[in-house]
Amino acid sequence: MNYNIAQPLQEISRDYPHKLALIHGSRSFTFAELDRLSRAYAFALAVQGVKRGDRVMLMVRPSIEFISLTFALFKLGAPVILIDPGMGYKNLLGCVGSVKPQVFIGIPMAHIFKTFFPRHFDTVQLNICVGSSFGLFGKSLQSITDPAEHSFPAVHSEKTDLAAIIFTTGSTGPPKGVRYEHGVFLAQLGLIRDYYGITLDDIDQPAFPLFALFSAALGACSVIPDMNPARPAQVNPEKFIRTIIKHNVTYSFGSPAIWNVVSGYCIKNSIRLPSLKKILMAGAPVSGELIGRVKRIVSADAEIHTPYGATESLPIVSMTGSEILSGTWPQTMKGKGTCVGRPLPGNDIRILPISDDAIVAWDDDTVLSADSIGEIVVKGEVVTREYDNNPRENALAKIRDGDTFWHRLGDTGYMDNEGRLWFCGRKAHRVITRTETMFTICCEAIFNNHPQVYRSALVGVGEWGNQTPVLIVEPHEKIANRAAFFTELLGLANQYDITRPIRNFLIHPSFPVDIRHNAKIFREKLAVWAADKIVMSDE
Repeated sequence: MNYNIAQPLQEISRDYPHKLALIHGSRSFTFAELDRLSRAYAFALAVQGVKRGDRVMLMVRPSIEFISLTFALFKLGAPVILIDPGMGYKNLLGCVGSVKPQVFIGIPMAHIFKTFFPRHFDTVQLNICVGSSFGLFGKSLQSITDPAEHSFPAVHSEKTDLAAIIFTTGSTGPPKGVRYEHGVFLAQLGLIRDYYGITLDDIDQPAFPLFALFSAALGACSVIPDMNPARPAQVNPEKFIRTIIKHNVTYSFGSPAIWNVVSGYCIKNSIRLPSLKKILMAGAPVSGELIGRVKRIVSADAEIHTPYGATESLPIVSMTGSEILSGTWPQTMKGKGTCVGRPLPGNDIRILPISDDAIVAWDDDTVLSADSIGEIVVKGEVVTREYDNNPRENALAKIRDGDTFWHRLGDTGYMDNEGRLWFCGRKAHRVITRTETMFTICCEAIFNNHPQVYRSALVGVGEWGNQTPVLIVEPHEKIANRAAFFTELLGLANQYDITRPIRNFLIHPSFPVDIRHNAKIFREKLAVWAADKIVMSDE
């Protein structure tokens, strides 16, 4: 069997050549045209010397070129390197240095950036510009692409052959390059198709560019939205909605930050999106309040899904918005954590005692019982094997279990008696006082009930193991009477055992968040900020 992830696209283009595959602005491509373009790019790159195993850094905006080039690299067997440009130049350069690309394909702006930091790109032997190169950025993609028909089938790939290196957002440390094997991509493809029921009749509008690749491989049409994927919270809701309505989009994958903006705009302007039947929200805990708002703008038979996982393993569990609203959200608001659902087919999930040290080998006797909070580990076909050139993180994240392994997600949570996983927060974000361990998601939910609170963040100030818990609030609007507001928050804290230790409250105008989903809170940065504020207030 050929496990190459480009193989499904070839089969769909053969069976449904005239079916629409991609829409981007005024441009559209059928599956036959998409496959033909990816073959032309693969042929052109091969002529330029790109070969199997070459690492290719791709810095191209979401577009038909991005999709076609990615599939071309899959066909060549050349691992594609994908890095979020919004992670900051220091993190980005660190990522480049760790993966050592041999080929650089990017838009002119990416090439300009590259020229300022030549030392970090010294392994690059071939530069190709997607757009006008002005003779400065190597050869242009257009100039090397022969419009003639070329036969370029996907190279035979084994299950464990490297397909891509995709970097984490770095929400709890330096970004790590996750090695995606062809077999993992195929397993994800099958799980998304079968569990979420994606068919050839579906039309996708993915707010996360990588999902457009899945949709193309599933035979679903993708509408590329007019937005900056690195800034989903700044999406123009009018433009996002316009293409959903124009193209009768049936499903969409995006972060809660996008749907917070879009749903608010729709409700304010009495707009409904009847064509949408499936909305997948991921990247951060999804509130019941947001699910309720999104349900107001779609048809009664539409469903919201909240898949949970990580860059290293996605999706591993999932839950519907209906089940959240009817069953688990009231418990979340009382500090029980966020229920993220039951393990998806092929995934095994266990809860282990929390440890910050490496775990060399698996031990069944250490697995915690139901309702015990610990760290979440997963094993399955959609779980990636290792990080690239990062033995230290591999040792910390993977647990050997015979011929297989478990991945430590870096999250805390517990399994309930119904086999559902509850998320309690990042392991690195837990607050450890002299007497107890406090979990962010559980505690913050209690304060998020306050009508003036947009979101909150629990951080620890002081020495590890003897921290002072501080609750930071980002309000919906400016707070006129801070003293009265803090008194109300203290009253909420006193209602629950888990929040009673919190006696320090701060207001922050706008939380720092991750660049991929604009939803994960950078609590490390807030902790540093809070430490200065607490010290100042004590002086």
